Amino acid sequence: MSVLVAIGVGTDGYRKVLGIAEGQKEDKAGWSGFLGYLKSRGLAGIKLFISDACMGLIESIAEYYPEALWQRCAVHFYRNVFSVVPKGKISEVATMLKAIHASEDRESALQKAAAVSEKLEQMKLPKAADKIRSSIQETLTYYVFPSAHWRKIRTNNPLERIMREIRRRTRVIGAFPDGHSALMLSAARLRHIAGTKWGLKKYMDMDELTCHQAAVEMVA
Repeated sequence: MSVLVAIGVGTDGYRKVLGIAEGQKEDKAGWSGFLGYLKSRGLAGIKLFISDACMGLIESIAEYYPEALWQRCAVHFYRNVFSVVPKGKISEVATMLKAIHASEDRESALQKAAAVSEKLEQMKLPKAADKIRSSIQETLTYYVFPSAHWRKIRTNNPLERIMREIRRRTRVIGAFPDGHSALMLSAARLRHIAGTKWGLKKYMDMDELTCHQAAVEMVA
């Protein structure tokens, strides 16, 4: 079984655990059930989803939150590219990929991505070049938002750290009698995390988003 977890940043700039549910697998049915559960509890006004390239989740987002944008986690994207790169060249390719996301705007990032793809072709890494050409745009959605937020919204690392903590706790148990038991332990850990500095310290200045949206509307 899998445990599905969602966290988010509210209009107050603080991080919150939005929900947790048991899932048999990470397919569209599982994610649709989870997003439907969150929506039924009143989750609304979502601006951006950040995740890896899970097709079931992406399809469910379009169904339940069609106005929300989706950002593919840049770190997961890097790992996907590394899967077709020889171990000895991963460090060099990582530097090239990071240079794309260090660009000052989306257009510059796309130009850098094209240059990186061409260089990978010259390095005899056509599969890596193809992955960048076909998917890099999915990792650049964060450019729509204020630059002050970019570093915090181009990956889902904050959730990954929480999931590692849950896995650390569940591995101690080893095997659970049923999915409900695993869910209760995971939920208890999330409650603890939410009550620490993680949930009590402001994570993002949402005034930046308000000002950014106002500026965009004025230009439009």
